[in-house]
Amino acid sequence: MNYLIAVMIASVSLAAVAFDRPAGYPAQSVRVIVPFPPGGASDIVGRAVSQRLSTATGAHFIVENRPGAGAAIGVGLVVAAPPDGLTLLLGAAGPLTMSPHMVRTSYDVERDLVPIALVASVPNVVVVHPSVAATTLPGLVALARSKPGALAFGSAGQGTTAHLSIELLRTLAQVNIVHVPYKGTSAAISDLLGGQIQGTIDNLTAILPQVRNGRLRALALTSNTRSRAAPDIPTAEEAGMKDLVVVGWNGFLAPARTPSAIIDWLGQEITAAALSPEVTRQMIDLGGEPDARGPVAFRDYLHAELTRWGQVVSNAHIQIETP
Repeated sequence: MNYLIAVMIASVSLAAVAFDRPAGYPAQSVRVIVPFPPGGASDIVGRAVSQRLSTATGAHFIVENRPGAGAAIGVGLVVAAPPDGLTLLLGAAGPLTMSPHMVRTSYDVERDLVPIALVASVPNVVVVHPSVAATTLPGLVALARSKPGALAFGSAGQGTTAHLSIELLRTLAQVNIVHVPYKGTSAAISDLLGGQIQGTIDNLTAILPQVRNGRLRALALTSNTRSRAAPDIPTAEEAGMKDLVVVGWNGFLAPARTPSAIIDWLGQEITAAALSPEVTRQMIDLGGEPDARGPVAFRDYLHAELTRWGQVVSNAHIQIETP
């Protein structure tokens, strides 16, 4: 979503309906479970919003990192928590809208979690090694069609956002690009910089430093609008492929059956925090944008993304074996 549109929607929403703080809430500190290791983009977003929430409300929102099992450990912890608004999840696109179609979990995202507020979005970016004879997305498609199977694109592993981005490109463009799964984004980028593979489609936050120093060539963003962190990179839609949309996002969720009064108040306060100048600056520095949507809009978006990625996984026949 365009930043200015997000600001307008959030501002109108907050001005039209002001939710009072539920009596006695929170009676103690609120745990914000981040199901990823410290230092990553999701962790930074979670901490930035939580800190602003603490300052603005006087309550204590404390981040706890609970990584592991592709975020399933942290998500499961929140699902099992009492629905009292004292344990929240800082969710992300991959674990909540992609992984459920490939990995069996003990929870159902829409049944066991209630969306509170979407706070940030970061697009993926199509990049290639400078040795690749393509300077645009249409040029890459033409090259792939002329040399089926000759281009190898790496990802952070089977079923990751990068993997599904590659599969989406393969499907939309009807090209034979080889997918090479790695154990993490760093390993894939390392081989890409070394020329062992020809490209990837991964998170702008992880890729942007290598684009800025000229070691990788960016062809297109997988978002509907350009990024303020990299305004010179065109969108896939501008390059003629409007359906190549892969946006990583972060949002706050709570256990199902959390009282609506708590959800509404938190949604109001979290969207305000996400749009604050200091948090906005941190998101832009990460290559992202604030994307403030309250409980209803976030719920609809979550459902749409679950449906869309289910179709992509089905079309690509992706199956992940678990121990």
